Amino acid sequence: MNKKIHFFQSINFKIALVFILLLMVTLEIIGAYFVKQLEQQNIQTFKQQVQTPAYVNNQLADDLLKTDATSANKEIGNVLADLNNSADIRVVDSKGIIRGTSDVNDQGEVGQKTPDSDVKNVLYNNRSYETLSYDKKNQASYYVTIVPLINPSGDSNSVVGAIYVRANMKSVYKGINSITIIFLTASLVAALFSSVIAIVISRAITRPIDEMKKQAIRMARGDYSGQVRIYGQDELGQLAVAVNNLSVRVEEAQEASEAERRRLDSVLSHMTDGVISTDRRGNVIIINEAAADFLDVDDSAVIGQSILQILKIGNDHTIRDLLENQTELMLDFSSHEHDLILHAEFSLIQRETGFISGIVCVLHDVTEQQKDERERRQFVSNVSHELRTPLTSMRSYLEALTDGAWKDPKVAPDFLHVTQEETDRMIRMINDLLSLSRMDSGTVKMDMELVNLNELFNYVLNRFDMMIKADTSAADNNRTEARNLPANKKYSIKREFTKRDLWVEIDTDKFMQVIDNIMNNAIKYSPDGGVVTCRLLETNNHVILSISDQGLGIPKKDLPHVFDRFYRVDKARSRAQGGTGLGLAISKEVVEALNGRIWVDSEEGKGSTFYISLSYQPYDEEEDDLWDEN
Repeated sequence: MNKKIHFFQSINFKIALVFILLLMVTLEIIGAYFVKQLEQQNIQTFKQQVQTPAYVNNQLADDLLKTDATSANKEIGNVLADLNNSADIRVVDSKGIIRGTSDVNDQGEVGQKTPDSDVKNVLYNNRSYETLSYDKKNQASYYVTIVPLINPSGDSNSVVGAIYVRANMKSVYKGINSITIIFLTASLVAALFSSVIAIVISRAITRPIDEMKKQAIRMARGDYSGQVRIYGQDELGQLAVAVNNLSVRVEEAQEASEAERRRLDSVLSHMTDGVISTDRRGNVIIINEAAADFLDVDDSAVIGQSILQILKIGNDHTIRDLLENQTELMLDFSSHEHDLILHAEFSLIQRETGFISGIVCVLHDVTEQQKDERERRQFVSNVSHELRTPLTSMRSYLEALTDGAWKDPKVAPDFLHVTQEETDRMIRMINDLLSLSRMDSGTVKMDMELVNLNELFNYVLNRFDMMIKADTSAADNNRTEARNLPANKKYSIKREFTKRDLWVEIDTDKFMQVIDNIMNNAIKYSPDGGVVTCRLLETNNHVILSISDQGLGIPKKDLPHVFDRFYRVDKARSRAQGGTGLGLAISKEVVEALNGRIWVDSEEGKGSTFYISLSYQPYDEEEDDLWDEN
């Protein structure tokens, strides 16, 4: 906020005051010197005026040498009367007796001895004496001079008397005072005019300074549009040019800094990695949206909080540990709702001088990586386990045959049959693994064609109907999983289809494999005599195909993992009923490759329902000639 400056606080007033005081001091010094010199000169002139001439002194000395005192005193009185001097003059002989005075009203002193000690000293020492005295009674200043009178015809040291002069200096000081008053009046008038001139000059000096101050205030507020007016090419003019250049440079730097800040904010906002920046005490000063989402915090609420508290590592680490070691940490923020594993990497914010001003923490979501790593390890373990079981069984039977069981016509065929089944099971598992591998690598070529899904679904279900009618589990050797169905198991298929033809573009062979896998599972896990319900309907440009069984159902906790590779809800029962554990995983890959979606809905004790959703375009009969008959 710009506080208003009063006139007496402004530099304008201070400069004017300095000028006025400088002028007044100068005038006073000059005036004091002038008055002093004038006073000395006037006093010197006054002294010369009141001093008696030398010829008068000689005449008075001659009169004092006369033996006739009365005649001599008369002559002395006449001489003093002729002097026409306003001073009080007295003539004293060498014995200290007053022989004459200029004051006609005080002639009674003539003939009396003088009481003045200064006169006696002059008579005794033969030296002139002068002084300036102040008479408190009359409140006047006097000039007093005592000059010895020397015998003009005798020895130079022969003192015959002294002349005492006492003059009032009122006229001298009156003139000096008048001149002093005149000088003071002139000084005041000069001070008044100089004040006006000083204010005008100071305003001329401070005006560009004031404009530069206002420009600096505008710059501090972020307004760089103004320019300081240049009044000349002097130092202030050059300073105004420098301020204008500074305003332009600061504006450019501010724009560059603002652009860099926006760029940095944009980068931080759109980064998939979380970024947290702290001060040197470890308190958060910057956190981007990704980090706030990872940590499930409000980005504005965590500002100022310790990074140890936000990352929940305060029990194991300190700020000093992070500053000294910059270790990489794996942080597990998993919960019941979702998994979240973060890789935290710390680095220092360090100046060129080496001073550490903060810490930057980069958070990278490695949940999928960790999940893939776990799945990879689990996959290897599952494959090893799934292959070990049939291999162990085969080894046992082969060892028995090697030991002589092949000679037994009753046992040998059974042993060879089991060995053949286990071999077929391993072959199917390896084929499924190869199919999944090709799908993962994207090398599987989809042979897409427009198919009437009603007819295709009916065709597949008809094969399963034929199997139950033929009372065999191997009616169709072309199917992948049909031979794994339990022998002599009774079941029925219920169909709920829309009557409208639903044409979809799919890979027929792979989609039939998907339906086979789901139907095999539905029949396997349904009770004997159970009903498998198959539905086909359309909604919102999508075809929904569902297969429901009456089996034991799938626990809720296992539903998210049903389509995982080698995942089995009841591992012992599933393995006893055959299969590789890869059927649903392959089904999911195929459906997703067809841009569809597959999911399951189940409740324990009430069976399961598998859904497949495919997009389709309504069939136009006018374009029927474009398609070949199936």
